[in-house]
Amino acid sequence: MAKSKTNPRPEYWVLSLSGGKDSTALGLEWLTRHRADPATYPLDEVIYCDTGMEFPAMVEHVARLERIFRDAGIKFTRLKGKKPFEYLMFEYQPKRKNSAHNDFKGHSWPTHRIRWCTKDLKIRVIANYLKSLNEKYSVIRLIGLAADEQYRLEREHNQNPNHRHPLADWGWTEADCLKYCYDHGFDWGGLYELFKGVSCWCCPLQPLDELRKLRKHFPDLWNRLILMDRTTWRQFRTDYSVDQLEIRFQFEEERLAQGLPINTREFHRALKEKIKECEQK
Repeated sequence: MAKSKTNPRPEYWVLSLSGGKDSTALGLEWLTRHRADPATYPLDEVIYCDTGMEFPAMVEHVARLERIFRDAGIKFTRLKGKKPFEYLMFEYQPKRKNSAHNDFKGHSWPTHRIRWCTKDLKIRVIANYLKSLNEKYSVIRLIGLAADEQYRLEREHNQNPNHRHPLADWGWTEADCLKYCYDHGFDWGGLYELFKGVSCWCCPLQPLDELRKLRKHFPDLWNRLILMDRTTWRQFRTDYSVDQLEIRFQFEEERLAQGLPINTREFHRALKEKIKECEQK
């Protein structure tokens, strides 16, 4: 009896879009090449995972990209976790490794060790969607890692033979990607002129300087951040709550107006006293 032959799964090319400069440059350039030569530059679908905590300008940016891809006849899929960020942060009650936290609600703020937001709102959501696609197709993922991100390209999960890194193949650096986007009329409302990286606006893992800029340029989001921190059980950062950051940034402004430094031991001693004084009121 002849052996049955199984048909190989057809290739299905998916662009992973984060909305940042690198994936945007990759998406726009790949689409241009796809229109000219779809056999060499196949593209079946674009997937974007929405955390619900993006800057308003990023929301507008992704909506614009969605229209471009849809107008070109490319499927555009928005993925989202079953539970929103704020539910997971404030309400969800997982099993706790530390029994002292059993009565606390929500995951609270993510930390360097516990990045539940990335895991629950991005990695798992994308993985589940790709798993469903892999049941029918051999999925080829286009991923926007730039040529000067070698440390990321070398990570084990980026060695998957079904992952493609065209930016690295083209020799495009992060700076090249940003220039490409600007040259094509995409500027994220100036976000990249303020921040080194554009991720969730409420991320507690941002450097202090990024938080200063958030406070200065997005006071509505900053005020929302203050309220969020007051509502949850884990402090925003190990060194400062958001209320304490507000005190610090105000104190810095006062010192700078007086021509005094803000990066000396004397400053930090004075700041410690200032925070203590404010919290006792």
